[in-house]
Amino acid sequence: MKSGVSSWRTRLLPPLLAIVFALLLSAIALIISGADPLQAYGTMVGQLFKGSTAVDTVNLATVYYLSGLAVAIGFQMNLFNIGVEGQYRFAAVVAAIIGGALQLPPVLHTIVILLVAVVSGALYATIPAVLKVTRGVSEVISTIMLNSIVAGIIAFLVNADQFGVQTGNNIGTREIAPSGRIPGIPIGAGTLFGFVFIAIVVGAAYWFMLNRTRFGFELKASGESSTAASAGGVSAKKMTLIAMLLSGAVAGLVAMPELLGRDYSYGITATQMYGFTGIAVALLGRNHPGGIAFGALLWAFLDTSAVSLEQINVSKEIATIMQGIIVLSVVVAYEIVRRADLAAEQRRVGRALAGKGSSVAEGGAV
Repeated sequence: MKSGVSSWRTRLLPPLLAIVFALLLSAIALIISGADPLQAYGTMVGQLFKGSTAVDTVNLATVYYLSGLAVAIGFQMNLFNIGVEGQYRFAAVVAAIIGGALQLPPVLHTIVILLVAVVSGALYATIPAVLKVTRGVSEVISTIMLNSIVAGIIAFLVNADQFGVQTGNNIGTREIAPSGRIPGIPIGAGTLFGFVFIAIVVGAAYWFMLNRTRFGFELKASGESSTAASAGGVSAKKMTLIAMLLSGAVAGLVAMPELLGRDYSYGITATQMYGFTGIAVALLGRNHPGGIAFGALLWAFLDTSAVSLEQINVSKEIATIMQGIIVLSVVVAYEIVRRADLAAEQRRVGRALAGKGSSVAEGGAV
């Protein structure tokens, strides 16, 4: 059993080390670019309190959070679901088409759109899941291919000959009626997505599933060792299939904060790459809902405040370098602490064995 000190060190020391590493390495990158690190950090933090930047950060973090949760569910089963990108885009276009075509009472209209998004995301994840459990096809390869295919699907569906509607120079799905939208909360100069609260519920459900249900235990056990789980009566193939479907279902919600809270239509030019950002956010959060929330907020802060660097003649792309450094720092910090804990445990066991051997020797001498 791990001691309280070891548990504290494992939980808190890696993030603290990661922050220190990231700040130092980012400072080096800023110095190389000819900037003053303290001025750059101060400018980015100051940007957070200007205009709607703080609200925009939380709104973007909501999207990143959902994406990170979708990836984390796959990670729990040792599945690298790179396909969150394709799954949320497929779900978004299908939900936008159906949501724009329906005329339903408020709340019911929104619920139907969300259900369509969840089912569509799970449906798109079914393809790599079935290939994985029936043919052993790597989910990495199949999901990468499906990410490419989804662009063609969207281009076909969001077309004037299909479900597209031309608005000026842009083409997108029919606008969702007010009855299907999720109202925002005006805060200062910005409007907070109402979907923030739904994302919190999804995160709480994820935590409850992992820590308070038999399925969550079996999911983590299968991820740790499929052989041991099978010996305990847990089907690894079944868990793989369910994990991929759950991951796809949560991925289906990724675009919903923007679709139902701001855009109300989905077009070919809609924002992309949220799925890949979710991978980094899940790694930052170590698959824990609280950690993922922190990672999502940090990532969103760097995205929204990066533009302020241009005020001090620093390229905003330096924020992208910072994001990469943060991920690298987290990986390195957790590995350092893991090895330190392992060495400490080995020394503890060694001392215990040495003490036991000494006691046996003394008993024999008597």
